Amino acid sequence: MAADTLFDKILRKEVPAEVVHEDEEIMAFRDINPQAPTHVLVIPKTKFESFADLAEADPEEVGRYIRGVARVARELGLDESGYRVVFNTGPQAQQTVHYIHAHIIGGRQFTWPPG
Repeated sequence: MAADTLFDKILRKEVPAEVVHEDEEIMAFRDINPQAPTHVLVIPKTKFESFADLAEADPEEVGRYIRGVARVARELGLDESGYRVVFNTGPQAQQTVHYIHAHIIGGRQFTWPPG
């Protein structure tokens, strides 16, 4: 498992974050460098280093995490207008924190292809 990360410290409340949702399984907080009017990160309370680690994880735990991401997007009011969920995995994808996190990004028109 990766070393202690910023997200570990946010979960332990050692580093402040603008939390928009927290329950027994996930925490969601605003990104400090937003790329859209709404940009929230969602992390599971069970640590995985990256999206790739979910391939070996308990399917029920993965399902709870993904459902939690969808629930947060709904709570943010993004269902009708649309949003993106992004997982950056590995160095070429610009993953900078080695703790899985879903970016929920919305509130503006997006283009395709991304990045």
